[in-house]
Amino acid sequence: MSTKVAVVTGSNKGIGFAIVRGLCKRFAGVVYLTSRDVTRGRNAVEQLEKEGLKPNYHQLDITDEKSIETFRDYLKQKYGGLDVLVNNAAIAFKHDAPDPASVQAEQTLFVNYFSLLSACNILFPILRDGARVVNISSSCGHLSHIPSEKLRQRLQEPTLTIEELSQLLKQYVEAAKNGTQAAEWGNSSYVVSKVGVTALTKIQQRMLADRDIKVNSVHPGYVDTDMTSHKGPLTIDEGAVAPLFLALDAADSVKGEFVWYNKDIVSWNGPYPSK
Repeated sequence: MSTKVAVVTGSNKGIGFAIVRGLCKRFAGVVYLTSRDVTRGRNAVEQLEKEGLKPNYHQLDITDEKSIETFRDYLKQKYGGLDVLVNNAAIAFKHDAPDPASVQAEQTLFVNYFSLLSACNILFPILRDGARVVNISSSCGHLSHIPSEKLRQRLQEPTLTIEELSQLLKQYVEAAKNGTQAAEWGNSSYVVSKVGVTALTKIQQRMLADRDIKVNSVHPGYVDTDMTSHKGPLTIDEGAVAPLFLALDAADSVKGEFVWYNKDIVSWNGPYPSK
């Protein structure tokens, strides 16, 4: 039996760190904490080691395809494949950020959608049968946040391809540069990026229909992290509950779904879920 492998991107702090903690306690295999910055990553590993846990570490910058390829080659050579991938790495500009909408759009979509997509494109070929992929989305990733009905319809088309989705999101970035994004897309690049992640999840599952691989997206809840300026009421371990459920416990029938922080499967294109 080959060793099972779990990977969490952007996991030196916040929800990603808590997901690594939870996996270390329950996953029957090796768990990789990854980070862009090696020092921060190794410090995070040391913190978990003090709790008696044994995460592995590897540098991974999802914005750098060479970094992803290096990690892929390492996993393939050492273990032969990958069993759990949690795509957690993301950024968010603060509400009072002085950066113009054009900059926020370009950078947020680059990291949260296009770099996540790069990680998937490079790592998916080494996913083993039975693998689970968890894309960390957000309540902001619910389709109801997109003002344009025409766009909402386009984003949920059952034949939408990744190329077409990526082209739509590039059009958003261009609209933000021209200051014309609000009517169709709204004013939040973070919303658009996470709607993109949720839409991508559904396409990915459709593309993997002939393999035993489950891909789901999840809103982990409003969590006390740097990203929320520590305004969220949930602890990072509470924010890890639903992602861990999808990584470890969800029935095999749960695939291509959008899951709320309480582990409920919610309708992505229906009314916004009540609290």
